[in-house]
Amino acid sequence: MTEILVQDVTAGGIAADAAVTDHPAWPELKKAVETLRPWQSADGSIDFTAEGAPTRAEAERTVASVVAAVERLSPLLPHDADYHRAVVADLRRWAEGGFEVPDFLDALLAFHPAADRRDGLQHLVVFPMYTQNGNLDRNLEAVVLRMVWPEWLAELEATRYDNPLFCGITFEDFTAGYDTHSAVLFPETIAVREAPERFTWGGIFCDREAARFRKVTEAAVDILGIELPEDIAAMLEDQERCEKAFVLWDMVHDRTHSHGDLPFDPFMIKQRQPFWMYGLEELRCDLTAFKEAVKLDAEGNGHGRDVQYAVLFDRMFRFPVSGDRTRNYDGLGGQLLFAYLHKHDVVRWTDNTLKIDWDRAPEVTNQLCADIEQLYRDGIDRPKLVHWFKAYELVSTYLAPHPGSTWAKGPDALDLSLPPRKLVDDVLPDEFPLSMFYEALAKKLKGVIASTKGITPANATRTERAAA
Repeated sequence: MTEILVQDVTAGGIAADAAVTDHPAWPELKKAVETLRPWQSADGSIDFTAEGAPTRAEAERTVASVVAAVERLSPLLPHDADYHRAVVADLRRWAEGGFEVPDFLDALLAFHPAADRRDGLQHLVVFPMYTQNGNLDRNLEAVVLRMVWPEWLAELEATRYDNPLFCGITFEDFTAGYDTHSAVLFPETIAVREAPERFTWGGIFCDREAARFRKVTEAAVDILGIELPEDIAAMLEDQERCEKAFVLWDMVHDRTHSHGDLPFDPFMIKQRQPFWMYGLEELRCDLTAFKEAVKLDAEGNGHGRDVQYAVLFDRMFRFPVSGDRTRNYDGLGGQLLFAYLHKHDVVRWTDNTLKIDWDRAPEVTNQLCADIEQLYRDGIDRPKLVHWFKAYELVSTYLAPHPGSTWAKGPDALDLSLPPRKLVDDVLPDEFPLSMFYEALAKKLKGVIASTKGITPANATRTERAAA
């Protein structure tokens, strides 16, 4: 990755082009943030009457340490100077206000990483926030990251996959909220007094995604006895190559939420819908990335083939068996992809070995994408409830609903005098349970998936066998 040289200043004896994590103020910042963590409530406030709570003076001293560390590190990052000033102001206001629910809207509005996506550019990010698939509380977090924006990716974004808000990023270091399965940095997770009119960036850590993908896929391939094509086997051995696949996949996926025949708000924000609707939307975006990867592959772009198999393997091997079974819409999408390919004889579980028809995989996967796109196109002319039933019909063609499902019995089993959002109450938490194949695979991959908590390329260890 290209190193970015910023203006020739020094901070604490460290040159301005040095890694932020090499500066002595970085471990001091981490220590102060981790000291605050157990004092904070789920909403980010500090209750000084709670058992084990600090005195207000102790909390103020700790926040002062955070402020001092940010101010010492900021000269290394002149492109973030306005943001860091706003962070310091928000931290001081939080302390002066008695450590009530934090409000970092001013800092959020001052942070614009997508405005300068130079490859290798460092950022020091400090916010009270929850981390998706990680820590659900709005703790103060600190993370040092680098932008991933090589010339080939910038060219694709400029010429065919316009996505001005997308930030591919990698970890340098982080506090405990990211010592989890979280691989995203999203502005909507940050504690603010009100949501801004629009968000101007969104970041995805392709290094964590790639390291996790390699570890889980290697284990699944071993367990299932899959014979990999030589180039895909080589891909799994190459962290940098996998990172490139994921950053391209993520960029195309992200833009797809606002492209296509969309019968509803693609992000479904503040909407109450059956979780299979969210599952189909996420799968549609992934399969669109797959479809574009097939095109790129045909044009001679080597990243295209890598994206195809990143999508297939992550969706089929990790998604269905990660997380719990309560409204697991990403898991549902993975189950549906596998079942679709299985029904069309692209994958076959026989003699305790998973056989894959590599030649037909692109065509059939693209057909599933086309089926979902047709559902969306037809949905524009349907009432919401009819659209939900048609989506259920598509999913249940390939996945068996729970035997106790009310929705599986059809419209006559539901009280249609209720508004659609009320009928969501009749959806079971696990409306489409795991198949016997996935129940067995989940047991074998459980330990491997758990071991990817907090994974980065620096701390990843290869797994020779998934049984744990």
